[in-house]
Amino acid sequence: MNDHTTKEKAEAYDGVVAAFQHLNKELKALGMKKPADTLSANKVKFINRILTDIRAFMNDEPEGRYLDLLDDEALPQYSDAILILSQYEGALSGFRGRYHGYVQSKGHVAWRIK
Repeated sequence: MNDHTTKEKAEAYDGVVAAFQHLNKELKALGMKKPADTLSANKVKFINRILTDIRAFMNDEPEGRYLDLLDDEALPQYSDAILILSQYEGALSGFRGRYHGYVQSKGHVAWRIK
């Protein structure tokens, strides 16, 4: 199993993960109140921008084929959006688990880069 990634992918992860985590937390909070409510077109557009950035570096990872964008024509309900984001949450966790850890040559935890 390959346990190294590229510098570009590691930087892409680092650049998007905080925004994704905040978005996921906020969406779950809103969805708890009214899970059947429909997201606005602007919310879907904003969410899809973050998801597109994640898909760009996850496309050749094992989880990449399961990462869909939100439908911007048939606007999703909060519960549907939360389900989609949970796939991304799992994919990001898998990516970090595979490629981030103790690097003996550095003597500390870091990205394992090719």
